[in-house]
Amino acid sequence: MRKQQALFLTTLALLFGTTVVQAQSAAMATTMMRTWKVPETSPPRWSYDQGVVLEGIAGLWKNTGDGKYFEYIQQSMDAFVDEQGNIRTYKMEDFNIDHVKNGRSLLLLYRVTGKEKYKKAADHLREQLRRQPRTSDGGFWHKKRYPYQMWLDGLYMGEPFYAEYATLFHEDTAFNDITRQFVLMEQHARDARTGLLYHGWDESRQQRWADKATGRSPNFWGRAMGWYAMALVDVLDHFPAQHKGRDSLIAILNRLAAAVKKYQDPASGCWYQVVDKGTAKGNYLEASASCMFVYALEKGVRKGYLPASYRQVAVKGFAGINKRFIKKAPEGGVNLEGTCSVAGLGGDPYRDGSYAYYLSEKVVVNDPKGTGAYMKAANEMEMLPTLGTGKGLTVTVDQYFNNEWRQDATGHMKRWHYTWSEMENGGYSLWGHIFHRYGVATDTLSVAPSAASLGKTDIYIIVDPDTEKESPEPHFMTAADAGNIYNWVKKGGVLVMMENDSINAEFKHFNLLAEKFGIHFNQDSRNRVQGRQFEQGAFMIPAGHSVFKRGGKVHIKELSSLEVKAPATPVYKDGDHVIMAVAKVGKGAVFAVGDPWFYNEYLDGRRLPAEYENYQAATDLVGWLVSQAGKINNE
Repeated sequence: MRKQQALFLTTLALLFGTTVVQAQSAAMATTMMRTWKVPETSPPRWSYDQGVVLEGIAGLWKNTGDGKYFEYIQQSMDAFVDEQGNIRTYKMEDFNIDHVKNGRSLLLLYRVTGKEKYKKAADHLREQLRRQPRTSDGGFWHKKRYPYQMWLDGLYMGEPFYAEYATLFHEDTAFNDITRQFVLMEQHARDARTGLLYHGWDESRQQRWADKATGRSPNFWGRAMGWYAMALVDVLDHFPAQHKGRDSLIAILNRLAAAVKKYQDPASGCWYQVVDKGTAKGNYLEASASCMFVYALEKGVRKGYLPASYRQVAVKGFAGINKRFIKKAPEGGVNLEGTCSVAGLGGDPYRDGSYAYYLSEKVVVNDPKGTGAYMKAANEMEMLPTLGTGKGLTVTVDQYFNNEWRQDATGHMKRWHYTWSEMENGGYSLWGHIFHRYGVATDTLSVAPSAASLGKTDIYIIVDPDTEKESPEPHFMTAADAGNIYNWVKKGGVLVMMENDSINAEFKHFNLLAEKFGIHFNQDSRNRVQGRQFEQGAFMIPAGHSVFKRGGKVHIKELSSLEVKAPATPVYKDGDHVIMAVAKVGKGAVFAVGDPWFYNEYLDGRRLPAEYENYQAATDLVGWLVSQAGKINNE
């Protein structure tokens, strides 16, 4: 395993050069945030290309925890969305599926902030999909002004939003419709000989660009296929695991990936504007399509939808993109050259879908469709140095001892507080994302820990055990529970115990477990912070720390201190008070701190000043936990 990881990192170094460590996504974001200052120079109308940029910036925010990126997304949407959820310049009656794209940004803002205006705005876009005109077999028209037509582009514009909305608001049957859109698009547009998909399909066969027998447009446009590929991997993020359509979409993605790989330019690693005509006169390597293919292939591999062999295709493609299209910007950041400004079918002046037409559109610098796709690709590729570290490992967060429920916007009861899916302040979505960057799968345990259930995980996190105030029937730690967990640790499990302060957590029963490892959580409350006086919760961790390698200034408020004895040892003290401890028992390890600590409020950069490095501390802890869990796997 270690040899394979070393070979993998060597391959990255050869193919990337210094690209990985240069954080190219951040460099591209610098350029776009300077170009589109909100609200002074932001786009004047509701437009999908802004949404592509914001998707790239959202991924960068998740990868860094830098609040300026989230703030930019929020300001960009606030320039259009009023307090009642109305969207400036948006007209539902146009039934333009492009206008649904930015709903992804609205849902992100709603999930993080809880502000109702973002949900109301997203509701308008969901209503458009309910009313969107369709072909006779149920496919969405691309636009009302393009009747009876399905375009590859439309799958990216509508379906990822549709799937995320359906997940959040319990529209389970919507996934049948979402599956249908992809299946129909492939049926109508895929060329059996090449495996490539034509840009569009006209059910009526009335368009001049449409083949009278098949209804297909005449050429394979790179970016159109890129939209379709990105749509597939993004939709699958939200698809129910047991839904039969999931396998259908993964099969479509695999067929598409095979065709994309076949037509990658062997010299540059990039893809052509008209994908299958690389040697034809006038054709050129195009940036946005290349970025989209890299993103879809690498994400497909990372998520397990595609075989690992496609990673080499993505790595070669990204190296080619950086060599051919990325140039340093004199004002700071980077520029992306080589993007086709726009391409479509029909309209006025009429676009006939011919080879000559696709070559006639302007090639520009920093087109948002290209820069957004580049950031999405870079966000994926910049995970590679750590991605193999925790491959095969699972981290499980407890939802038995901490078992809080509340109603969501639809009246359904859902778990909250320290869950992987929760993006609000009290969730662990960003910490979960960091685990995913290390290749670790996330899971939950909602029943009492047993030898069988613990045997399915490598890292087990118990956080903030419930009191009677938090749960009508709290699950207190029992001697049997503690014994099961202790035996699991001895065999090589890695346990994380994260208490809370005396007001917000249960101590007596939880200490039954902690004391097995020489740790006792004191029923106190240290670092009580008034308002925004963050210094009251500040700690300085020295560089080279045994757990937090990079050190730095971190924030922990209202925590319980520890008392430790063998086998536990303190790893961080504040004066005479032990704040964090580690215990090694058998083949396993334990980390303890008296606070939930790494919930979103203290990782996402929206509240804490930039000087606090909690996101980096969370990353360091993940690295340490993975290293401890990996020891048993490598023996």
